[in-house]
Amino acid sequence: MRDLTQGSIPGHIVRMAAPMAIGMLFQTAYYFVDLYFVARLGDAAVAGVGTAGNLQFLIMAVTQVLSVGTMVLISHCAGRKDAEEGTLVYNQSLTLAGITALLTLLLGYTAGFAWVDAIAASSETARLGRAYLAWFLPALALQFPLAAMMSTLRATGIARPTMVIQMATVGLNALLAPILITGWGTGYPMRVAGAALASVVAIVVANGLALVYFSRLEHFVRFDAARLRPHLATWRRMFGIGIPAGLEFGLMFVSMAVVYFIIRDFGPAAQAGYGVGSRVMQGVLLPGMAIAFAAAPIAGQNIGANRPDRARETFFAAIKLGSAVMITLSVLCHLRPEWLVHWFSSDPAVLAVAATFLATISINFLASGIVFTCSGLFQALGNTTPTVISSVVRLGCFVPPALWASRQPWFSLQRLWYISVVATTLHAIVAVALLRREAGRREAASPAARA
Repeated sequence: MRDLTQGSIPGHIVRMAAPMAIGMLFQTAYYFVDLYFVARLGDAAVAGVGTAGNLQFLIMAVTQVLSVGTMVLISHCAGRKDAEEGTLVYNQSLTLAGITALLTLLLGYTAGFAWVDAIAASSETARLGRAYLAWFLPALALQFPLAAMMSTLRATGIARPTMVIQMATVGLNALLAPILITGWGTGYPMRVAGAALASVVAIVVANGLALVYFSRLEHFVRFDAARLRPHLATWRRMFGIGIPAGLEFGLMFVSMAVVYFIIRDFGPAAQAGYGVGSRVMQGVLLPGMAIAFAAAPIAGQNIGANRPDRARETFFAAIKLGSAVMITLSVLCHLRPEWLVHWFSSDPAVLAVAATFLATISINFLASGIVFTCSGLFQALGNTTPTVISSVVRLGCFVPPALWASRQPWFSLQRLWYISVVATTLHAIVAVALLRREAGRREAASPAARA
C-alpha cells in the first residue's frame, strides 16, 4: 500500500495518472487492434463489431458498481490503516464479481443478439454483430474479477502493476488478432469471431497475472476463502456507492444507443464512421480520465484519514492538470481529426463521418474532463448520487432534442454532434454546482464547524 495522506498532491496525481493512462491506452488498444484488422473485412464488419461492442458500455456500467464501491471503501480503509476491513471488502468484491460474470453470460446469450438485431443498419451488419458477440461475451464476463482486483490496487495507491498487465495482454491480443481474423498460418480465417476470441484469450491471461500479483506481492489485503461468504452489510455499502456510479455509465449507454438508433437510417458507412470516431475519442480522452481516476483514491484516502483539506487540494490540482491536457487534445482533434481516423478504414464515406464527429465533439473535451474529475471526487466522498443527477441532466438535454431534430428536413449528423456538445457543457456546469453544494454541506456538518 502507498500512503497518499502525506506528500505532494500534484506529485501523487502525476505518479498515479501516468501508469494509469498508459495502462488504459493499452486497454483501449484491444479495440483499436480489432478495429484495424476488422476494417479490412469491410464496412458491414466494422459496423457489426461496433453495434455488438456497444454492449461494452452496459458492462462498464455494471463493472462501475463493483469497482467504484470496492475502490471507495478500500481507499477509506487504507486512509484509516484498517487492513482487516479492507480484506473483507476485497473478498466480497470477488464474490460479487463471480455472480455478475455468470449473469453476464446468461443474459448475453439470451438477450444480446436481439439487441444487435434491433440497432443494426442492415441484415449483414446484424449477422456479423451476432457472430462477434457470440465469442466476445466471455471477455465481457471476465471484466468483473479483473475490475475487482484492479480497483483494489488503485484504492491502495498502486498503479504500475495494472499498466504492466495491460501492456502484456494487449501485446498478446495484437499478436493473436491478425492470426485468428485472417487465418495467417492456420488456414482457418475466423473473421470477426477471431477478433473476439483474441480478446478473450488476452483477458484470461490478464486475470491470471493479476491473481499471481495478489498472491505474491499484495500485503494490505489478502485472499480469504472464509470471507467469500456473502456479507450483506458490506454489499449494501458497496451498492450504495457503486450503483449511482453504474447508473452514470448506464446513461452513457442509453445515449449511445439513441445515437445508433438515429444514424441507422444513414446506412452502414455512417454507423461504421461513428464507431471509428467514438473509439478514437475514447482513446484520446484517456489522459484526462487517468487524472480523474488518480484523484479519486487520493482524495478517498485523505477523507478516510479525516484530511478534508487535502481532498479539496486534490480536486483543484486535478482540475488544473486535466484542463491543460484536455485543451491540448481538443485542439489536436479539432484541427487534424483525419490523422487519427485514417488508420481504420479506406472508405471515404466512413472516414468523413469519423473525422467530422471527432472534430466537432472535441469542442467539449474540456467539459468532459471537468465531469470526470467531479465524478472522481464524488466517489471519494462516498456519495455518487449527484453524478447520476448531472448525467440525467445531460441525457435530458441530449435525447429529446436529438430525436426531434432527427425528424426535421434540415437534420445532419453534424447537428447531432453539436447537440451532444451543448448537453455535455451543461453536464459539467451542473456537476461543479453539485460538488460545491456537497462540499459545503459536509463542511457545515464537520465537528470544527459545529464548534
